[in-house]
Amino acid sequence: MPTPPWALPAELWRSLALTLQLALVSTCVLMLVALPLGAWLAAARSRLALALEILIAMPLVLPPTVIGFYLLVLLSPRHAFGAWWQDAFGQPLPFSFAGLVIGSCVYSLPFAVQPVVAAFRMQRSEVLQAAYSLGMTRRQTFLHIALPLARSGVIAGTLLAFAHTIGEFGVVLMLGGNIPGVTRVASIALYDQAQLLNYPVAHGYALVLLALSFVLLLTTTLVQKRQERRRQRQVLPGMMNRG
Repeated sequence: MPTPPWALPAELWRSLALTLQLALVSTCVLMLVALPLGAWLAAARSRLALALEILIAMPLVLPPTVIGFYLLVLLSPRHAFGAWWQDAFGQPLPFSFAGLVIGSCVYSLPFAVQPVVAAFRMQRSEVLQAAYSLGMTRRQTFLHIALPLARSGVIAGTLLAFAHTIGEFGVVLMLGGNIPGVTRVASIALYDQAQLLNYPVAHGYALVLLALSFVLLLTTTLVQKRQERRRQRQVLPGMMNRG
C-alpha cells in the first residue's frame, strides 16, 4: 500500500519544494526567451531560422544524459563561461542550483518555444498590416496586437515548460548530482526511495507527482482546445464572406 501524502518524510516535501522552485525560475527565464524568439521564428523565412528551429527541437530527441553530459563539460570551470561564472560568483555552475536552472532551460526550451511559434503563425497577417497602416510601430503592434492574440499559446508554453521541468531526471542528475536541499529534486528523491526498496513511500510520492502532472497537463489541454475554438471562430467568418 502506498504511504499517504501526509505521512511522507519531510525530506521528500523539501525535494518537491525545490523542484517547484526550479520549475518556476526556469519557466520565467524560458518565457523571457521564448516570446521574442517565437515571434521572430514565426515571421522569419530564412535558412538561419530553419536551422535555429531544428536546434531548439533537439532536446526532444536527444537522450537527456547526452544533454546533461555536454552541459556538465561546457559549464565546468575549465571552459570560458564556467570559469567566468566561478570568478564572478565564487562557486562553479555544476552541482549548483544555478546550474540546474541553465540545464532545465536548455532541456525544456522546445516546450516553451514551439507553442508560442504556433500561436504567432496562426495570426492573420491582415490584422498586423491594419495596425501598421494605423501608424502603430512594430513594438506597439507586438505588445498590443500580436501578443494578446497569442495569449493561449503563451499560456500553453508556460504550463508545458513548467510541467516538463518537474519531470526532469537525466539532465539534473548529470549536471546537479544528488545534493540534499541544493540539487536533489523530486524525481531524484523518488529514485532514491526506489533504490532503498522503500516501495510504500516511493509509491505514495509517485502518486503525488502523478497528480500534479495530471493537473498541469489537463490545464494545458484545456487552454489548447480554447485556442483551437478561437481559431475556428476566426476562420468561419472569412469563409462566409468569401462565399
